[in-house]
Amino acid sequence: MANSFGTLFRITTFGESHGVGIGVTIDGCPAGLAVDVAEIQAALDRRRPGQSDLTTPRKEADQVEVLSGLFGGMTTGTPIGLLIRNQDQASHDYSHIEHAYRPSHADYTYDQKYGRRDYRGGGRSSARETAARVAAGVIAQKFLAHYGIEVASYVSQVGAVAVPVSYEELNLGLIDSNPVRCPHPETAERMATLIRQTRDRHDTVGGIVTGVVRHVPTGLGEPVFDKLHAELGKAMLSINAVKGFEYGSGFAGTLLFGSEHNDQFYTNEAGEVRTRTNHSGGIQGGISNGQDIYFRVAFKPVATILQPQQTINDQGEEISLAGKGRHDPCVLPRAVPIVDAMTSLVLADMILRARANKVGEVS
Repeated sequence: MANSFGTLFRITTFGESHGVGIGVTIDGCPAGLAVDVAEIQAALDRRRPGQSDLTTPRKEADQVEVLSGLFGGMTTGTPIGLLIRNQDQASHDYSHIEHAYRPSHADYTYDQKYGRRDYRGGGRSSARETAARVAAGVIAQKFLAHYGIEVASYVSQVGAVAVPVSYEELNLGLIDSNPVRCPHPETAERMATLIRQTRDRHDTVGGIVTGVVRHVPTGLGEPVFDKLHAELGKAMLSINAVKGFEYGSGFAGTLLFGSEHNDQFYTNEAGEVRTRTNHSGGIQGGISNGQDIYFRVAFKPVATILQPQQTINDQGEEISLAGKGRHDPCVLPRAVPIVDAMTSLVLADMILRARANKVGEVS
């Protein structure tokens, strides 16, 4: 189903940017999981608009409502229903594009696919849909916590401004210490300056979010077609504005010889099998090997810019169109919790699927 994600730990999202609200149904979550609604709200607050001068000024409280599946602060094993009502739609900001196709937006393709489209903020194609994923991701993260799995992501590049060190050299506890969500303070300041300068020019800028998963058990992943990295790639590429995904050494690995790139095995003092390097990014043969999983997600510049551009309308006539309304000059700071959520959803699903592969618990 086009609006569902996952096999055993499965979510289905619904709603539009300027409709009554957006929401998600989570199916397959085991019973007896302690869930504090305040934790869901905290994650939504990280993603919500209007949180700093680096994001869109649209004011949405993104207050979550639990419709089903939780009782006494615990999951019941039945479908979990979560709803987030829209409050600050300002649909009039989009009346000028009722018949126009915005450059690099989904206006034209949705029109061709369905023969109609909701032009109010992009309707279902709007990134507002991702709030539902973030809410579901908290449930998945609570499940992963039972296995000691830690998920984190951070802004590692905005435009040409990049963090100069690897995640291993960073204090990931600093991710939320600044509005950019970059745990390298000096680079975060330069990123913020670039975003503000871009906003003042009525333009937008893209960048990269790095994801890290620690304490991953071995054996997660379903070859041949549902390899762990393939599922992570699908999850990330389903996020609005994402243009690329790489894990481990990624494209840089093509510059190495096999003798340099191979991760050699050894047994540590605790009797655990480990690798001396981690070019594989914690995944070999599509299955987790117990090392850290790390990956990078490329986000394009936000398509709506407050400058005149040439395009066409739904009659095929050439027109000039400038963006209006409230938009992010850079999507990266608000994308971090979305990457966290999608990572957690993939891993929660893989944990449940791994249970069916052999007798015993996930190692």
